[in-house]
Amino acid sequence: MKAFLFGWNPIKFKWENIDKDIETLKTTGNLEDNWSVASHKTIQPGDRAYIIRLGAEPRGIFASGFISSQPYTALRNGRSHHRIKIKLDALLNPDKERILNMDILKTGSLAEQTWAPQASGISIRPQLVDEIEGVWLNFLSGTFYGQI
Repeated sequence: MKAFLFGWNPIKFKWENIDKDIETLKTTGNLEDNWSVASHKTIQPGDRAYIIRLGAEPRGIFASGFISSQPYTALRNGRSHHRIKIKLDALLNPDKERILNMDILKTGSLAEQTWAPQASGISIRPQLVDEIEGVWLNFLSGTFYGQI
């Protein structure tokens, strides 16, 4: 399985309804959103997605899901961008809950990955895909993380 890292910076883009979205995911098991993607030539439906909070502390992974669409082109501020849809299976509110922080992501072999990407939707190194999935699922144990 391939995996990709999507960045979210609350300084640049507010997630106004994150608590409502968390509740929707908990009650329905269904929450899908669109994200810009740098790796639009290699990403495919079914690939794993992790969303990382950047910019403001706390920084780290706070959501995951699976790619649910082919890449498509969308206009934003008069410019064309590639986007995909992600069906989330886990969503935490970084301002209210612990997230998988940078200290953990920068340990051991995980330190080989760039966890603060300049572009959203970058590929996670293939040799780290299983490890980050295991670390993420272990982190979530004891915390609601949707229906996988």
